[in-house]
Amino acid sequence: MISFTVPGQPQGKGRAKIVRIGGFSRMATPQKTVAYEGLIAHAARQAMGLRVLLDGPCAVRLDIVCQVPASWSQRKQADAIAGRIRPTTKPDIDNVEKAVFDGCNGVVWRDDVQVVEVRKVKRYGAVPGVTVRIEAASAIVADAQQLEIAA
Repeated sequence: MISFTVPGQPQGKGRAKIVRIGGFSRMATPQKTVAYEGLIAHAARQAMGLRVLLDGPCAVRLDIVCQVPASWSQRKQADAIAGRIRPTTKPDIDNVEKAVFDGCNGVVWRDDVQVVEVRKVKRYGAVPGVTVRIEAASAIVADAQQLEIAA
C-alpha cells in the first residue's frame, strides 16, 4: 500500500481556460491547479521511494479534510471537527479526486485509467489536507473474497 498526505486546504482541479499565444488559441490549465498537482506529485514521489509504477488495476481511498471556517462560533467549529457538520462547500469532492489522480499520473501509476475502485470522504478537521491510500485492486478483491467465505 502507498500512503501519503497532501498538506493544506484541498483544491479541486480547475477548468481549462482558452488562452491566446502567438495569435493561436489553446486550452491551458490554471496555474493554481498546476501548482497543486505538483504538490500532490511531490508527496506521492516521496511515498513511492524506489518502487516502480503500479501496473495493474488500483483501488484508492481519499480522506479530504477541509479547514473549519474561522468565522464560525467555537461551538460550531467543535461540531464540525466532531463530524456533526459536514462540508457542503467548494471544493467539489470529484474535482479534488481529479486533481489527485492527475498528480499521481506517471508517479504512482502510468495513468489514472488504472483506478477501478474509489472511496472518498470529505469532512472538517483541525489540520486540512488530503490523505491518499493506494493499493493494487487484487488485494481488495482478496479481502472481499475472504469476507464472503467467513459469512
